[in-house]
Amino acid sequence: MNSETTLRAELHCHTHYSRDCLMRPERMVEVCRQRGVDVLAVTDHNQLEGALELQKLAPFRVIPSEEIRTSEGEIIGYFLREYVAPGQSPEETARQVRDQGGIVGVPHPFDALRSSAIRREALDRLVSLGLVDLIEAFNARMVRPQDNDRALAYAHEHGLPVVAGSDAHTYAEIGAACVEIRPFDGAQDFLEAVREGVLSAQLSPWPVHLASTWAKVSRKMGIRNVRR
Repeated sequence: MNSETTLRAELHCHTHYSRDCLMRPERMVEVCRQRGVDVLAVTDHNQLEGALELQKLAPFRVIPSEEIRTSEGEIIGYFLREYVAPGQSPEETARQVRDQGGIVGVPHPFDALRSSAIRREALDRLVSLGLVDLIEAFNARMVRPQDNDRALAYAHEHGLPVVAGSDAHTYAEIGAACVEIRPFDGAQDFLEAVREGVLSAQLSPWPVHLASTWAKVSRKMGIRNVRR
């Protein structure tokens, strides 16, 4: 891949619109520019507002996305125009993403320590129905590296393109896991670019999970506008 036309895409990142994150969009723009992030998918939990806000602020490309909690675990909708409500079946959620021209991704599918990870039987159903476009084969917040390995093996077995994402909830994590891709035009071309892309990733240190816990606690205590 020609380095002059390569984009660094960070495809799993949160803002303060997620209840377990305190990052502010303005500061996130600064950090992305410092770390050479060219494309950012903002994937807040069951929220789209943060992605739309950051899209207005950023001088680089922002993909409006949402990490949606279905009745059987999480999926990510990329290239969204409208909010997708949580709590629906995986099939209905995926169809609502597709109906608005979006792409269906499955984050951290085999994380044995994350209760929000999609259930294996639900993942198999979605794949059999052709409702999965890509698999997150590397999540930088994974505590057990072998769970990333399982995701990669599953994707290869089913011929699905793979991405990496930092799953950033703190500024220090942004850019820890990216996909190097060519320039793209729209959702479907993005998917083809990902299929040709190269993962560039490293695991984040486990204490980052404490920051998510602190974010939840601070919200209960009424602490806001924290810069970390």
